[in-house]
Amino acid sequence: MTTLGPREGRCLCGAVRYLAAELLNHLHACHCANCRHISGSATITAHVPFAAMQIEGAENVVIYASSDWATRSFCGRCGTGLWYRSVGNDAGYIISAGTLDDLTGLVLTQEIYVDCKPDGYAFAGDHARLTRAEFEATWNETAGSE
Repeated sequence: MTTLGPREGRCLCGAVRYLAAELLNHLHACHCANCRHISGSATITAHVPFAAMQIEGAENVVIYASSDWATRSFCGRCGTGLWYRSVGNDAGYIISAGTLDDLTGLVLTQEIYVDCKPDGYAFAGDHARLTRAEFEATWNETAGSE
């Protein structure tokens, strides 16, 4: 896996800024109901390792427990969705790609929950497309190995 960095990002109003010292060079698009409700569309994300993230304005970050296994963080001033984190897992931040100031070099490599996506969504390119069952099976295998 190739890493990029450093990259800066921020919320719309600038109250929360971050520096990702490194991030993986791939993007994922999620079509699950939670992501669609939170973003109004598919959520496109990038992965920043836990130790590579520096946050400025953390006092403006609001954390919402969106499920038993994950939290989502937002700017408390402007509402920008910032990142997703698995509960009890310090593997990293799944950041909303649109919050990055520079998306150069990031490539869409995977769509997940494709069986939940609206008919009108069709992302171009040759990349993995996993159904809910396929993705959750790989997620459970990964979680079970930690």
